[in-house]
Amino acid sequence: MALPVALLLVFGAAKLLAELFERLGQPAILGEILAGVVLGPAALHWVQPNELLSALSELGVMFLLFRVGLEVKSSELLRVGGVATLVATCGVVVPFAAAWGIARVWGLGQTEALFVGAVFVATSVGITAQVLSAKGLLQEVSSRIILAAAVIDDVLGLIVLAIVSGLAKGKMEWTSIALAAALPIVFTVVVALWGSHSVRRVAPHIESRLRASDAQFHLSLVLLFALSAAALYVGVAAIVGAFLAGMALGEHVGQRVNDLVHGSAELFVPFFLAGIGLHVDVAVFADPRMLALAAVLIAAGVATKIIGCGAGALSLGWKTAGRIGVGMVPRGEVGMVVAGLGLSLGVVTQQIYGVVVFAALATTVVTPPLLAMAYRSGYGAVVEGLAGGVTGDDRSDSRECRSEA
Repeated sequence: MALPVALLLVFGAAKLLAELFERLGQPAILGEILAGVVLGPAALHWVQPNELLSALSELGVMFLLFRVGLEVKSSELLRVGGVATLVATCGVVVPFAAAWGIARVWGLGQTEALFVGAVFVATSVGITAQVLSAKGLLQEVSSRIILAAAVIDDVLGLIVLAIVSGLAKGKMEWTSIALAAALPIVFTVVVALWGSHSVRRVAPHIESRLRASDAQFHLSLVLLFALSAAALYVGVAAIVGAFLAGMALGEHVGQRVNDLVHGSAELFVPFFLAGIGLHVDVAVFADPRMLALAAVLIAAGVATKIIGCGAGALSLGWKTAGRIGVGMVPRGEVGMVVAGLGLSLGVVTQQIYGVVVFAALATTVVTPPLLAMAYRSGYGAVVEGLAGGVTGDDRSDSRECRSEA
């Protein structure tokens, strides 16, 4: 298919269905994901997943997390670091144990079951970030914990994947695993702690020497791509680097940069969302047993994140804990990468690969309506304040969100 035709179909269908879902009172991103399902192999077969669409999808989620990072102060994220670490840890252990146990009960071998467990470990924060950003909820204390915990559990998921891969290969290289864990942690902590301070000191000197229009935007893009590339080299997802780049720049750039980033995200994000739908494959469900396994994994994937991550945030009250648990539900592309590695190593069958990818994508699709219910009206913010789960500053955030609602 010619490039302009493919772009027209994907972008046009995504925005058309987004408008339809908005009119029906549903989250717009559900329509954009459904556009990929309708156009792709699961239905019309008009558009097939390919390298170009994958590249546009990756750009979409990078710009999405970059835009979110611009709206979040690093000091606010660091303030909730302790709770976020506990949330991320519980959100890794509980889903991994549940998915592994289900796979073993279904008769899968030990190594294959471990990979199934690893698929359901890491949160794919792109969907949650889009919903929270669209609703103006990024300043909620629960939203900040979700974002911080998603970065942390990406690192924890990397450690789990390294261990499971070592078991699959028949040898555990503990030095490599320790290095794989240390590099992402150091990278994330250094950028989160000193990124904003460094930008404030260095950027004005560079900008004063530049003559091109929108030089600040150009420098922002350079930092976005540089930290995204650095994140890949240290072993975590590029979107972690994109989010950290946004946080580093958030207190320095002007409204013009925010507007340009927002426009770029509006162009690329539909390809990320529709790309999720393009990867839906229903052919594996010709076997009723696989359909049942997918249904159980989807239910467990949703419940274990809500329960596990929510348990880590119970000190903030039930309402906040529930919101955080729901926000950590989506797996998406992270789970697909883990499943793909298991398939390439020959420890995961093609049939099980199809099932776990579908289940991971399904957790992504169910998250927007669950988040909409969790954050409906201003009632939740009132409960958070009465429960004593927020600080004085956070109460002001809640009041702001209530006034917006």
